[in-house]
Amino acid sequence: MNDIRTESHGVPWEETYGYVQAIRRGNTIYLSGQVSHDGPELVAPAPLDDAGAVTDFANMAAQMRQCYANAAELLGRFGASMDDVVDELIFVLDSDTGGAAAEEVRKEVYGKPVPQLASTIIGTPRLAFPELLVEIKLVAVV
Repeated sequence: MNDIRTESHGVPWEETYGYVQAIRRGNTIYLSGQVSHDGPELVAPAPLDDAGAVTDFANMAAQMRQCYANAAELLGRFGASMDDVVDELIFVLDSDTGGAAAEEVRKEVYGKPVPQLASTIIGTPRLAFPELLVEIKLVAVV
């Protein structure tokens, strides 16, 4: 049975890099790392110094919320929701700020004090765009 379907946001970097935002195979939906954007515009971009380094991590929670909003929108196209997520991988530029933001935002997004899914958070030196502070990859089962 060839039960495969894909979805994208239609942003330029999908074609440039060459990928889809989500693919459903059978009853599993795999989401590519979601970043903080609304269309092609970044949401709550981090301020940068003259060398292109992030100078402030205060927008971490705002970016995280947008990542989850983008993920929820994609899942909805498959008739799924954040309730169907079984695994998440969160990449953050600053582990302390990212961990604090995740503690708050994840509870909002999943609507539970202890979201019922596997979760990993990893500190990384840089993401796809210098203004990004967080990227979230999800797997859902429907």
